Amino acid sequence: MIDFCSQEIKPLLLVEDAIASIQASVTRINAQEVVDLKNALGRVLAEDIYANVPSPPYKNSAMDGYAFFSKDIDGESAFILKQVGISWAGRPYTGKVESGQCVRIFTGAVVPAGLDSVIMQEQVTVNDELIDFPASVQPYQNIRNMGEDVEQGAQVLAANKALNAMDLGLLASVGVETLAVNCRVKVAIFSTGDELQSLGQPLGLGQIYDSNRYTLNALLSDPLYQVTDMGVLLDDPDLLEASFIKAAQDYDVIISTGGASVGDADYIKEILTRCGQVSFWKLAIKPGKPLAYGKIGDCHFFGLPGNPVAVVVTFQYLVEPALKKLAGGVQSKKLQITATSLSVLKKSAGRQEYLRGILIQDSNGEFFVSSAGKQGSHILTSMSQANCYIVLPVACQGVKEGDKVNVDIMPGASIV
Repeated sequence: MIDFCSQEIKPLLLVEDAIASIQASVTRINAQEVVDLKNALGRVLAEDIYANVPSPPYKNSAMDGYAFFSKDIDGESAFILKQVGISWAGRPYTGKVESGQCVRIFTGAVVPAGLDSVIMQEQVTVNDELIDFPASVQPYQNIRNMGEDVEQGAQVLAANKALNAMDLGLLASVGVETLAVNCRVKVAIFSTGDELQSLGQPLGLGQIYDSNRYTLNALLSDPLYQVTDMGVLLDDPDLLEASFIKAAQDYDVIISTGGASVGDADYIKEILTRCGQVSFWKLAIKPGKPLAYGKIGDCHFFGLPGNPVAVVVTFQYLVEPALKKLAGGVQSKKLQITATSLSVLKKSAGRQEYLRGILIQDSNGEFFVSSAGKQGSHILTSMSQANCYIVLPVACQGVKEGDKVNVDIMPGASIV
């Protein structure tokens, strides 16, 4: 089988070279803003963060029980202490505690001065004010020391970290209320094509509903991005050029879909050449070969193909890493594993292919993958059903059942 789409006068640019080219041209947006902690989820820190207070802020109990002096332990024998007060969470006991005495204490409550051990309430017997302690009580147990997690003034998080839910809890625990984060990347998205119709309108002959903007809006639903949906543009080169030039003045990134191929109505590369610069066009990738990348002024331009599956694949592998870098985040690799193919997969040499797959794990922990269905770049049902990409390298000429293949797990997907 011959991949005629890979037959070019010049060799097609490899995916890894395209990614490297994009990354080399992208630099972090330096602008920053201050946000409240409750609005910081997913944002990227613009500076190192230090603890305003220690965590825990005081010595406290890890259990409901009784706080006492370790010096009162009577070897390996049982002993009795007198309860002289109660320390509640938020209402500490402030009285003096002498040797031979103990304090009833609850989880999170301040351990009274001098006391250094807590025994669980289930281990003692209560007789009014007298508390019977069992033999072999261990000293220094169930105590959380001040600053045990974070000392006051210590660095808590480093700049360039994208904040997750656990980070917000950590920052709150050390008294951080506001913080400086990188400004969001401003992204404009366009669909192009005379055949595109809006939802809610009847389809005429030769028309299709525009699905790409819905997909892109969802893929871009990230706190790092400020997205504007610019709608559908007709295949009019003057209209396209004027719209792109105007958007480039207000946005950091333009993403268009459609019009990037070689048809008579495919104007994207021509327009980008005229009003900006083209870094590359056409990749050794399937789906997604007719992708154009360049810049209009300082604005990065991604001209994605029109086929909906190609939009998703090229966005996830080429566009999203660039957006993350613009936002100042640390680059992360996709989770890739090796699995046994349960399907025969046809392929010809020439392009790196991303097939939609369904990954499973058996009771022995072994991974197996099968095709999610039809693989045409217009087929969205198999994309909806898939939880991974089966990544077949450029030189691969097909996969037999039982062969090992590389699999990239899709973002947010689960394995059954």
